[in-house]
Amino acid sequence: MSGFFRRLRAIPWREFAGDAFSRTLMAAQAFCAVHVVNHHLCSLAFVRGPSMLPAMNLAGDVVAVDKVSVRLGKVGPGDVVLMISPEDPRKDVAKRVVGMGGDSVTFLEDPGNSDASKTVVVPEGHVWVQGDNVYASRDSRHFGAVPYGLITGKIFCRVWPLEAFGSIDSNQSP
Repeated sequence: MSGFFRRLRAIPWREFAGDAFSRTLMAAQAFCAVHVVNHHLCSLAFVRGPSMLPAMNLAGDVVAVDKVSVRLGKVGPGDVVLMISPEDPRKDVAKRVVGMGGDSVTFLEDPGNSDASKTVVVPEGHVWVQGDNVYASRDSRHFGAVPYGLITGKIFCRVWPLEAFGSIDSNQSP
C-alpha cells in the first residue's frame, strides 16, 4: 500500500490543476467574446414569412444584423431592421423603415380592397415600418409608429437561405 501512496504523491497535481484552470479561463474568455460580439456588435438571424417578399425568401433567409448602427442613430428610411414586435414582445420581426420622427408618410389603408390612402406624421423618437409585401404584412399600418428603442439591429447582408439558425418571424399573422 505504501508504494501506491508514493506513486500517487509523485503525480504533478499542481501542474494538472494549473493547466485545467488556464483552459477553463480560456473557454470563459472565448464565451464572453462571443457574447459581446453577438449581443452588441453583429449577429445572424433567420428571417422568414411573406411580409418581406420579394426582398427576402418566403421559406427564410439567414441575414447578418448590425447592432452598432442602431445605437449610433444610423438607421434611416429604406433600411431593413430587426425589431421587437410591438404586438408580441416575445417575437422579433423584420420590416423596412419608411419614415422617421417628423416625416409625413402616406400609405394605402387596405391595399387589397380599395385605393383609399391615409397620411400620418411620425412622432419624434418613433419610426414607421412596413413590410415590402403590402398585401401580407402586419406593420405600422396596423399598429402605428414604433418607438425607435424597439429596433434591435439593422439587416445589412443576406448570408444564406438556410434554416439552421434561430427563427425571426417577419410575418405577424393574427
